[in-house]
Parts: sequence; C-alpha cells; structure tokens
Amino acid sequence: MNINKLRSLLDSLILGVCAFALMLLVVTVTWQVFSRYVLNDPSSFTDELSRYTMVWLGLLGASYLFGVRGHLAITLVATAANQVSTKLNLALQVFINLLTFSFVALAMFKGGLALMTKTTQQLSPALQLPMSYVYSILPIAAVIIFVYLALNTLDLFIKNTSSAPTK
Repeated sequence: MNINKLRSLLDSLILGVCAFALMLLVVTVTWQVFSRYVLNDPSSFTDELSRYTMVWLGLLGASYLFGVRGHLAITLVATAANQVSTKLNLALQVFINLLTFSFVALAMFKGGLALMTKTTQQLSPALQLPMSYVYSILPIAAVIIFVYLALNTLDLFIKNTSSAPTK
C-alpha cells in the first residue's frame, strides 16, 4: 500500500470519528441545556457523556495533528535545522521523532494501559461504563501517533532521496 494512501485512509478515519464525536457533543450539550432550562429536569447522563466525548475528541484531534504536522513544537530546533546541512537536518528530525516516540510510548501508551488496568472495576456514575473504556483513548491515540510518526519519518527519507542531486 502506498504511504500517501495509508495516510489518507487514516486521516479520513480519524476525521470521521472526530466528526461523529463533535455531532454527539453538540446533541448531548443541547439536550442538557434544553432539559435543564426548559423541562426543569436536567438529564443525568448527558453531562458525563459530553465530558468523555470531549476527551476522546481532543485526543483524536491531537493525534490527527501529528499526521498533518500541526502539533505543538519547539521551532527553535527546527529553524536551526534549516541552517545546517541536509544530512544533519535529517538526523535532527529523526532524533526529534524518536524523542516524541519515547514520550508517547511512556506517557500515553504505557501510562494509558496502566490506567486502564487500574480502572476496569470502576464504573462511571451516570453511564455505569467501566472507566477503562474512557481511558482507552490514551493507548489508541498513542498507536495513531506511532503510525503518523513512522509515516512522517518515512516522508523525511523519501523527500531527502528525491531532492538529492543525481549523478
């Protein structure tokens, strides 16, 4: 499978899930406001559902940003990398990707799995969902970021070889 097709498929999947989450968020918050102020009987589950949906939407959106390289970054190093040779720039970008991979592996993947195992028996108050379902977005987003980091790193090498002078 072509790298661009894989990226496009992953982008479409994530954006579709994010669009659904956003629609769900709008519906649940609208229902919460309507039931509270018009019916004078606030819905008990919509506050919790909208909170969890917002967490999922935020983490999926953040992982999508890795794919389009729109995530937060310290640009001082990237700006300096443009001033150095192509090989050093490539090595620096790979090093940054490895650091990012390490952080995501430890904080989001490993930490998310640990949080999930600790909360399998804990149920959410209104929805009665195991909290591990809510926290499962951490390792899911980590895997998505891993895929995007791999694609971005491959893109670095493809771009570097295609721009290299031919003899």
